[in-house]
Amino acid sequence: MKAQILAIAQRLDSVRVASSTTLPILLMAVIFLLAAALSVAAATFAVRGIEHVVARDANATLEAEGLDWAQVSTDGLLLTVSGEAPSEAIRFRALSAVSAVVSAERVIDDISVAASMDIAAPRFSMEVLRNGLDVSLIGLVPAATDRNEIVTRIESIDPEISVVDMLETASHDVPHGWEQALSYGLTALSLVPTAKISISADQVEVTGLARSERERDGLRDQLTRDRPRGLITSIDISAPRPVIAPFTLRFVIDAEGARFDACSADTSDARAAILRAGRGAGASGTLECTIGLGSPTPRWQAGAVEAIGALGALAAGTLTMADTDITLIVPNSVAADDFDEAVGALENRLPDIFSLQATRLPPEAENDTPAEEDAREFIASRTAEGVVQLRGRLVDERLRDAVRTLAQAEFGVPAVQMQARVDPDLPEGWPVRALVAVEALAALEHGSVHVRPDRLDVRGVTGNAGASDLISRRVVEKLGRDAVFNLDIRYDEQFDPVAMQPTPGRCERWIIEVLEERQITFEPGSASVVSDSARVLDQIAEILIECGRLEMEVAGHTDSQGSLETNMRLSQQRADAVVAGLMSRGALVGDFESKGYGPEFPIADNSTAAGREANRRIEFRLIGESLEAAQAERGEDPEPEEPPEPRDESELEIAITVGAGDAPRPPERPAR
Repeated sequence: MKAQILAIAQRLDSVRVASSTTLPILLMAVIFLLAAALSVAAATFAVRGIEHVVARDANATLEAEGLDWAQVSTDGLLLTVSGEAPSEAIRFRALSAVSAVVSAERVIDDISVAASMDIAAPRFSMEVLRNGLDVSLIGLVPAATDRNEIVTRIESIDPEISVVDMLETASHDVPHGWEQALSYGLTALSLVPTAKISISADQVEVTGLARSERERDGLRDQLTRDRPRGLITSIDISAPRPVIAPFTLRFVIDAEGARFDACSADTSDARAAILRAGRGAGASGTLECTIGLGSPTPRWQAGAVEAIGALGALAAGTLTMADTDITLIVPNSVAADDFDEAVGALENRLPDIFSLQATRLPPEAENDTPAEEDAREFIASRTAEGVVQLRGRLVDERLRDAVRTLAQAEFGVPAVQMQARVDPDLPEGWPVRALVAVEALAALEHGSVHVRPDRLDVRGVTGNAGASDLISRRVVEKLGRDAVFNLDIRYDEQFDPVAMQPTPGRCERWIIEVLEERQITFEPGSASVVSDSARVLDQIAEILIECGRLEMEVAGHTDSQGSLETNMRLSQQRADAVVAGLMSRGALVGDFESKGYGPEFPIADNSTAAGREANRRIEFRLIGESLEAAQAERGEDPEPEEPPEPRDESELEIAITVGAGDAPRPPERPAR
C-alpha cells in the first residue's frame, strides 16, 4: 500500500514539472498569434485609408475639372477610372487629371467613349472686297459675331461708303483667334482703298492696290507693324506704273561727276539697259529710273542708250530727252572736232523717230554773267522753318499776284513773304519760269530756285526720292526741251514720311543714333541710373512708344573686376532697372527680356580703365518676331537667335555704356 502511495506521489511530481514547462510556451504562442492578428488588421486599415485618400483626391480633381461622369475605384495601389466620356479628348483629360494624383502606371483606363453625333464645326472665313467706296462682305461667320458692328466699323471709314452684307452664320463656338483676325482685317480694309481681304481665325491675307510705290511701301510697313502677335498674315500690295508725260531723261556730266537728274523707262529691260549705259558713262552709286506708262515710242531704250553713250564719250555736258526730242548741250571746253564727231555718230545711230538738237556753248556762255545781268533774276526760297520768300523781279502786278497765289496754295498763306518788285523789261518767257520756280520749290523740304535769263538753278533738300525726276519733267514740259537748268538736290530720309515710318529695323537704328551721342551711367556698384542719364531713357522711351510692340532683349554686362557672382547679380539688376525705367515712361516693354551676362562677353580690354568702362554696358537687341521682321526688312535670311558674342566696340549695334562721365546731349530726332 505504501508502495502504491509513493508511486502516485511520484507521478504527481512528474506532472507538476511538465506543467511548469509547457505553460510559458503556450502563453508565448498565444501572444504571437495575437500580435500577428493585430498587424494584419493594422495593415488592412492602412491600405484602406490610403485607398480612401487616393479615391477622395482623384474624385476632387475630376470634379474640379468638370468631369463628373467619371467614377474612381481603388484596389490596393491600383486606381481604376470608369464611365462614359463624351469624346476622346475628354477621356484623355480625365486620365491626365487622375495621373496628377497617382502615377500613370497605377491608373487603369476603363473609360468608354460615347458615340458622337455632333457635326464638325465649319471653317469660318470672310472675304472683304473693297473698291473705293464700295465694300462687299462674303463668307460664313459665327452666329455670335456682331455683323452690325462690322458694318458700322466699315462705314466709319468714310461717310459715303456703301456696304453690301452677304454673310451667312452658323451656330458654333467662335474659334480661337477669330476676333483678333477680324479686327486686323478691318484695320487693313481702312488703310487700303482697293483691296481683297481674306479673314480666318488663324490667318489674314491682304491683297491690295496702292496709288503709288511710295504709298505701297508705307502700307506694307504699317500693316506689318500692326500685325497682332501670333497671327499669320500675307500682305501683297502692288502699285500701278505711273503715267509719265512727257517721258523724260536727263543725264549730266560736270565737275561733280556723272548722274541722272531724271530717268524714265517703259520696261524693266529698258530700265536695266539705261542704267548700264549711265554707269558706262561714269555714273556711280545707287541709280534710280522710274518704270512708267506713256512711252512715246518702243525705241525709247535705244535712243536713251545711244545718247548717254555719246555724252559719255564727250565727258562733259547735259543730255535732255523729252518724248522723241533729244537736246545735247556741252561746254566750250569740249573740242569742236570731238563734238562734231560725237554728234555725227549719234545722228547715224539714233532711231529715225528721234530728233536731235546739239549745242556747243560759246566761250562767253561759260563766264560769269555781267554785273548788269545779275539783277535780272527771281528767287523762290524756303527755309528749314518753312518760311517761303519770293524776291527778285517780276514783269508786272498780275504776275506778282499769280506767283503769290500759287505759293500760298502750295505752302499756306502765313508762310509766304512776297518781296519781288516789278520790272517790265525782263526776257520773254519770264512769267512761266517764275511759276515753274514755285512748283519746283514745292518739291523741296527746304532750298531755293533761281530764275535767270539763261538758266534755272534748283538747290535744296527733299524727302521725295523722285524729286529730281519730277522737277526735270516739269521744267521740260513747261520750258521746252532746250531749257537750261541745273539741279543740286539731296535726298534726306528724315523728311520722307514713308522711310520714317517705324519698323523694327528702323526703331533699332533710331536707338543706335541716340546712344551714339550720349550714354547711360549708373551709380558705382549700383543699379541706380544717375540723374544726368535720365534724358537718354526719355529719348529711348519716346522711340519705343512710337514704335509700338517690339520683342527685345536688354542684356546687362560688367567688367571683370570683382567676384563673378557679384557681377552676374549686378548686371541682371541693371538690365532690370533699364526695363523698369522704360516702363515707367510709358514704353511697351511687355515683350522685353532682361538678362545679366556679367563679364562673360567683353568688347574691350579689361586691363585698361577705358576698356573696363566700355565693358560696363547694357545692350538692346531684337529677338523673336521683331528680329525676323528686321531681317526681312534688310533682305537677310533669318538666323537662329544666339547669346551675344564678343565683338569689337566698333561693331556694337546698340549699347548703353555704364560708367562715369558726361557726354554731349544728342540732337532731337526730327518729327515724323
